[in-house]
Amino acid sequence: MAATVVTRFPPSPTGFLHIGGARTALFNWLYAKANGGKMVLRIEDTDRERSTQAAVDAILDGMRWLELDWQGEPVSQASRIERHVEVANQLLVEGKAYRCYCSPEELQAMRDKAKAEGQPIRYDGTWRDRPDSDAPTDIKPVIRFKAPREGQTVVDDQVQGPVTVANKELDDLILLRSDGSPTYNLSVVVDDHDMGITHILRGVDHLTNAARQSQIYQALGWDVPVMAHVPLIHGPDGAKLSKRHGALGVDAYRAMGYLPAAMRNYLVRLGWSHGDDEIFSTEQAIEWFGFGAIGKSPARFDFAKLENLNGHYIRHMAIDDLFEQFIKALPYLPEGPAFQDALTSTKKEQMIIALPALRERAKTLIDLMNGAAFIVADRPLSVNDKAKGVLDGGGRDTLAKLLPTLEAVDHWQFDNLKDAVGQFAEQNDLKLGKIAPPLRAALTGSNVSPGIFDVLNVLGQQESVARIRDQILS
Repeated sequence: MAATVVTRFPPSPTGFLHIGGARTALFNWLYAKANGGKMVLRIEDTDRERSTQAAVDAILDGMRWLELDWQGEPVSQASRIERHVEVANQLLVEGKAYRCYCSPEELQAMRDKAKAEGQPIRYDGTWRDRPDSDAPTDIKPVIRFKAPREGQTVVDDQVQGPVTVANKELDDLILLRSDGSPTYNLSVVVDDHDMGITHILRGVDHLTNAARQSQIYQALGWDVPVMAHVPLIHGPDGAKLSKRHGALGVDAYRAMGYLPAAMRNYLVRLGWSHGDDEIFSTEQAIEWFGFGAIGKSPARFDFAKLENLNGHYIRHMAIDDLFEQFIKALPYLPEGPAFQDALTSTKKEQMIIALPALRERAKTLIDLMNGAAFIVADRPLSVNDKAKGVLDGGGRDTLAKLLPTLEAVDHWQFDNLKDAVGQFAEQNDLKLGKIAPPLRAALTGSNVSPGIFDVLNVLGQQESVARIRDQILS
């Protein structure tokens, strides 16, 4: 019986969950889900000086916002240091590691020599076969892995294909530093083995580590997990992704008004594809996801594509679901908390009624919020310059003539409003283009809004009439 697939996402808590890390988490999550397995979360916090609880909280918050769940409690790598040291000492006892007493000066001399000869900088194995009896008394040793010098190490990568590294190219890496702390490559191997990780999906920048880690696995007699190294994300110009391209924390995308489902759809398409499909559900992504469709070339991040995709999700999501996502997002949007405070139960009902019209113009939840500003606005409305120009240019006179017609509407609903305003226009030899702008200005304080009959319908008769009267009298 095949082992249960177990993937892992191992962020370092030295900052936010950036977009590349989010995609790595998503790929691991999708692969586990696609194969009936599970993903575990390991916080690689052995760098105690740079690791912070605030960063841990930000990473977990970002994962939850993207709706990527994990199995069990997050594991702290720092809590497992004793186990890492134990394995290093095991390798030492078995003759697969050794103590190195090189001084800083000796190591610098090695670097200088290699540089002068145009050779790669590597440890030269000075203490590989020397007895501890030769050890100087004033040097605290490191423990180095006794890497094989002959032959090759092959990483059978599921994305890059077989990657062969000549063992002579890999020196004896440090397992334990002179202060007794374990290094990254040792800790990762021990943790992945102990946590039962079967598949490792990570960035291609870890490919060199993969060869080193494979050697440690083999020295310990442990099975090497299946490895898949995915291409990195670049900016639209092909350069390495930076903050100017969008290398921001996941929290920044939430604050920009993106939906988690749209982010998942966009991120999975960065480096993976399913034919020509661009828009698909998370359920479809789980059904289709596999190593075979991960490309080898770097993916390019494109804000315009993300925004258009987000707009599609906003327009096609069920209204109740969209409203729920909007409410959830408000605490994180610029001006969102103030909007939330103004959103009474009555205004929430009005917002739900308005959503079908509001979302037609919206690409982000910020657009939705800005479009709905007229709903929560307090009377008398502040009016922007363009709307003020419409009102000052004869708009108030038009509104004064129209007001009795609106006050007389019996059943305040879209079709009745359209008919009433249409009859008024005909009786006064006016076109709707003369009536709608001052109405919009009075009702929303702006020159841009959803259709004017949608606005009237949402606000209701009492509020609409009051706002129009405010402007006539101002």
